[in-house]
Amino acid sequence: MACGLVAAFIAAAPASGGAPAAPVARPQRIVSLNLCADQLVLALADRSQIAGLTRFATDPAMSAAAQEAKGLRILRGSAEEIMAINPDLVIGMPARRNPAIKALKTRYPDVDLKSADSYEGIQDSIRTVARAIGHPARGEALIARMDRELAGLPRAKRPVVAAYWQRRGYLTGTGTLVDDLMTRVGVTNLAGKLGKPALSQVGVEELAMSRPDVIVLDSATGKVVDEGTAMMHHPVLARIPRIAIPQAWTVCGGPAYVKAARALAEGVNAN
Repeated sequence: MACGLVAAFIAAAPASGGAPAAPVARPQRIVSLNLCADQLVLALADRSQIAGLTRFATDPAMSAAAQEAKGLRILRGSAEEIMAINPDLVIGMPARRNPAIKALKTRYPDVDLKSADSYEGIQDSIRTVARAIGHPARGEALIARMDRELAGLPRAKRPVVAAYWQRRGYLTGTGTLVDDLMTRVGVTNLAGKLGKPALSQVGVEELAMSRPDVIVLDSATGKVVDEGTAMMHHPVLARIPRIAIPQAWTVCGGPAYVKAARALAEGVNAN
């Protein structure tokens, strides 16, 4: 994972004679410019270190850490706003076309986070952020806790083919975090079975003819609110069991991965 950390965040080498290394300097004005970075910063940093989060940080439909973000500064996303904070670390620098935002990479220490499409990727992200903010032990403790919880989850008791179907018929394929979750609990991803790419559109008729054992969907689509959700409640699909998982648990690779895995495992074995 690419990191643009400055030398101030690197521990000094041990002095001759075996003296312990100097402690890692901890940034005190951390700004997050990415929804997924928001959640990692909230999980690992002291609240006093957090100087700004994205506008999605307090949205429970998008962020699994929305409650924890309450009371912290929410950014509108302008370069001027960030410069006024004068951060000593920017995490989750987005690849934006806005030249003013891109220029921040040359002005402030930053950490670029790649999208975590697997549990291993989540572990890498946690370690990267934990080191950058000066709390590496917290990162290892979080990973250890997630490892224990995941190890205790049940796997599917029988062969199950699941379709992760979203608004407007979007089907999530292999090489994604959702696919990684399915593999973890012993479920076959319908998209992979059909040879679909990471994201494709599948209509009601095609989905019905594919006969998945379960349909996994965002819990927010449980009611018809527009055309995009109406197709998900077509009568031809009524006999297929459904597992509802909040989108906030799957949109980012972070601590909520455990919640999503538990919900999927329990839902599969309940049907």
